[in-house]
Amino acid sequence: MELEKTLQMNTLFSFYGPLLTNKQQEYMRLYYGDDYSLGEIAEAFGISRQAVYDNIRRSETILNDYEEKLHLVEDFDRKQDALNEIRSYAEKNYANDKTLLHLLHKVSYEPKREGK
Repeated sequence: MELEKTLQMNTLFSFYGPLLTNKQQEYMRLYYGDDYSLGEIAEAFGISRQAVYDNIRRSETILNDYEEKLHLVEDFDRKQDALNEIRSYAEKNYANDKTLLHLLHKVSYEPKREGK
């Protein structure tokens, strides 16, 4: 359950993170991205664990509210699933059509790699 929540929060953060305050972004990045404890974050910022906890919970609520209203993650996942189906179909039925396969590759989401 905890890993699932971490993945969900990281996904929501990748879509909506820039809409959070700088402090909220930093706490979320440290807590969910870098696996810092509440105590480590509190010590680094000179505040209480409770203040960090409250800020992170508030940020989680904000991110979930954005997704509930905007559905960017849901739409992205749905489109990726459809694109994967199309790609599989094209590779199976049009394996020799290099232009089609190239165009499918161009519209595919591929995370940016370090140094590229």
